[in-house]
Amino acid sequence: MTAGTDARDSSSIGVFDSGVGGLTVLRALRERLPGESLIYLGDTARLPYGTKSPRVVARYAENAARVLVERGVKMLVIACNTATAEALPHLERVFAPLPVVGVVEPGAEAACEASRNGHILVVATEGTVKSGAYARAIRSRRPGAVVRSAACSLFVALAEEGWVDGPIVESVVRRYLAPVVREDPSVDCMVLGCTHFPVLRDAIARVVGPGITLVDSAMTTARVVADRLRSRGMLAPPVNAAALELMATDARARFARVGAVFLGATISESQVEIVDL
Repeated sequence: MTAGTDARDSSSIGVFDSGVGGLTVLRALRERLPGESLIYLGDTARLPYGTKSPRVVARYAENAARVLVERGVKMLVIACNTATAEALPHLERVFAPLPVVGVVEPGAEAACEASRNGHILVVATEGTVKSGAYARAIRSRRPGAVVRSAACSLFVALAEEGWVDGPIVESVVRRYLAPVVREDPSVDCMVLGCTHFPVLRDAIARVVGPGITLVDSAMTTARVVADRLRSRGMLAPPVNAAALELMATDARARFARVGAVFLGATISESQVEIVDL
């Protein structure tokens, strides 16, 4: 389909992540595009991706994406920063001409818009930090930016447990972030460079203080998805009855319980289909 046509596509948008964190992106997509059907896959059996090698992440991401492609999705959204950093070009080649959207570029765009002085801190998983993807994306938009990164792998474990606040959470957040913020008091923007991290926003905000703006990629990613669908004439028909399918590779009950925190809506176990990659 080409831009400017009146064609519509009622097929689903496919979204995947290593676990339940990508449900923050799914939530933003539902808010921005309420008429679009969505299929979500959380690879909970192989969580986390952030500590895996780039080769393994690329393989896992391709496996997850293929499940969604086989269900006839019209677009892939990689709702995982590590998978985006390590596998986006690979997935674009493998599944061409299917459009593929990652979360790093939208996150970088949001950071550049939010930062007043260009001193930006990226907090992410070890894999995302090592890839340097955020630093490259930010500097391509703002060449003079000073970009620091901090790997905060335990944040994923806290989020996946549903521990999003309280003294233990704040203690872990402080252990990771207080020294980094002290090193550069000019930092005025922090990118939550993992889709698991936004549920820890309140604890993070208390530790870093009001002078640092927290941004994540979910809303910006939803905007990119909407723009790309619109430009390709692939938006759902106005009267489309939007459907939501949820899949995981393990732990249906856990996915439903913790995923509700990320989605902002109740999830019943019966809604979650277990698939084998």
